[in-house]
Amino acid sequence: MKHTVEFELDGKTVSLETGRLAKQAGGAVVVACGESRVLVTATSAAEPREGISFFPLTVDYREYTYSAGRFPGGYIKREGRPSEKETVTCRMIDRPLRPLFPKGFRNETQIIASVISADPNHDPSIYAMIGASAAVAVSDIPVVLTTGSVRVARLGEDEWILNPTYEEVGDANIHITVAAATDGIVMVEADASESGEDAMLEAIRRGHEGCKQIVAAIEELAAKAGKPKREFVSPSVDQAVRDEIEERWGERAEDALDTSRHHKLESYALFGAIKKEINQAYAEEPDKLAQAADFMDPWQEAMFRKQVFEHKRRPDHRVPDAIRTITCEVSELPRAHGSAVFTRGETQALVSATLGTKIDGQRQERIEDANHEKYFMVHYNFPPFSVGETGFMRGPGRREIGHGLLAERALTPVIPSQGDFPYTIRLVSDILESNGSSSMATVCGGTLALMDAGVPIKSPVAGIAMGMVSQNDDFVVLTDIAGAEDHYGDMDFKVTGTQEGITALQMDIKQPKVSLEVLGTALAQARQARLEILDTMLDTLEAPREELSDHAPQITKIKIPGNKIRDLIGPGGKTIKGLVEETGAKIDVDDDGTVSIASTDRAKGKLAVERIKAITASPEVGKDYLGTVTKIAAFGAFVEIFPGTEGLLHISEISEQHVREVSDELNTGDQVLVKCLALDGNRIKLSRRAILQEQKGTFRGRERSGRDRPARRRPPRSRDGRDGASRDGAPRERSGRGRRYSRSSRPRPARRD
Repeated sequence: MKHTVEFELDGKTVSLETGRLAKQAGGAVVVACGESRVLVTATSAAEPREGISFFPLTVDYREYTYSAGRFPGGYIKREGRPSEKETVTCRMIDRPLRPLFPKGFRNETQIIASVISADPNHDPSIYAMIGASAAVAVSDIPVVLTTGSVRVARLGEDEWILNPTYEEVGDANIHITVAAATDGIVMVEADASESGEDAMLEAIRRGHEGCKQIVAAIEELAAKAGKPKREFVSPSVDQAVRDEIEERWGERAEDALDTSRHHKLESYALFGAIKKEINQAYAEEPDKLAQAADFMDPWQEAMFRKQVFEHKRRPDHRVPDAIRTITCEVSELPRAHGSAVFTRGETQALVSATLGTKIDGQRQERIEDANHEKYFMVHYNFPPFSVGETGFMRGPGRREIGHGLLAERALTPVIPSQGDFPYTIRLVSDILESNGSSSMATVCGGTLALMDAGVPIKSPVAGIAMGMVSQNDDFVVLTDIAGAEDHYGDMDFKVTGTQEGITALQMDIKQPKVSLEVLGTALAQARQARLEILDTMLDTLEAPREELSDHAPQITKIKIPGNKIRDLIGPGGKTIKGLVEETGAKIDVDDDGTVSIASTDRAKGKLAVERIKAITASPEVGKDYLGTVTKIAAFGAFVEIFPGTEGLLHISEISEQHVREVSDELNTGDQVLVKCLALDGNRIKLSRRAILQEQKGTFRGRERSGRDRPARRRPPRSRDGRDGASRDGAPRERSGRGRRYSRSSRPRPARRD
């Protein structure tokens, strides 16, 4: 049976429907807003998966192009691998839901969100997050709490919008996604334009209020159409087994956790040896062996929390707000356009910057924009050797894509515009060592690599990962968390920003009762750490280099008339392809006539500029040109003064002397210096005689066009009607045919006899 719940969210009507589509799924909900529709299903296996120690949750989100009334781009007219946005949305659905399942739940669970209708205003990804929570709520899958998800945008200083449109997101100076239960925050993902901590807290507060409305609607739908939840009891460990393990191996385990004495891999090896001994000790008792396996992770977490709250120290003996030792190096790679090595504790990132032209930009097909182009990219690689392991080297996974996009969002607010810096920029971060927050090392190393490349960024950006450990009503916020603190703590809160404010946030909570007080403390502590890291970075390189690397393309921009673009491109692109082959430069032409010429060889780049100017130049009256005779005619010669631009050199303008035949003076292929006399429409009138006269100093110039030329002056007439006059003023007589007579003075013919 179909059931629907509707609610208003900041003036937008959102509906949740179940019971009509995908009825064999464990739970299925269609979320609608405007003309956008997302179908979300949640299905879980009846029996747990054996032999694993984690919750096997899979999330898939797909934006089908048919939902926007389009065909997929490319040769194969079918959707391929998920886009970056689809991948990030999968992660944003997974992160708030995963900690809400009961501990020890091992049943294979899959959530699939399919965009089946997309209008040009409402981003369907946020409704997929809402639908995922609703689909789980109406299914028989056990969860601890129900969450809602909402986006918040701030326009100007005080205009706040929930679930903004694409256009409103583009105009926003804060754009934040919040997932929350009724009692607290679960996840935060944010972009900002150097915003203050108070503004970010206000955005989170508004997002939480919106989430409460959504949770109420989901719970209403579940009450109407939800299935009974399956029974599940988290596995427990016998107290006797706990006591025996702690007594026999507790002291050694606490020593292994002490990373002030052992580095990361040594600590792992010591714990590995303890686990091996425990497995051998209970090899003959399968029940105890299974309980011991379930106890190992909670045991290590309990020791970690005991050190933080009772001994007031972290595993490496740092105080809560201390940062590990940082070293920064730049210009590490000779051929890269910019590079940096950023090391913080046992985390190290090698980041390189590459500069390219506009044609190197990344074209993306999005559901809201079929031809979106990116000119700034951050790519993150996490090879297995960075954590001392072996593994397959395949394409980037969801984690690599997510971390790269987080760093990209953190740095985007300080990247100069295409008008100010017409380069495509690619940063690649190779993680060489990892023990906590390699994404924030990517942000710091990325800033240094950009500055080393000479990119005029607006401000340096640093990033820091914060953690939190809670016990009852008490909590401790930890700065610069390492791997163990991330794994066993209650929060992973990444903050990036400049000296002025925050540029990006990402927060995941393992227990969904985090208050704004905790977040405020974490943001204040993160600001202190961020400024400290920025000081260290600026000690290494205080400002972007004034000049680009010799290996980077030098881009020159010129403007040509719009009607000359066709001449530069040539038939079938022949002209511009020939220029590229001749000069080796990359040439990009915009519709407004802006031409970008990029070349690593400055001489060839200059040649390309000169050739383009010659091809697209327009003749100017009074200017001299060295042209080539292309055709001889009876009345003159056609001279090419620019490639594809010819003018007429009339026979009367070839020489100061009378020319009987054009071929007496010129031949096809001759180079001749000419002056532009006039422009008459598309006709260009040239003169060689004017050049010769200039050399003698007798040339007086010509008019611009035939229309502007004054009427030809007649010679002065004498008083007696005769034309002309002698130098002394006497009338000048003409002889022969040139003599003119009046009727009265004309001689009469002789009379015949």
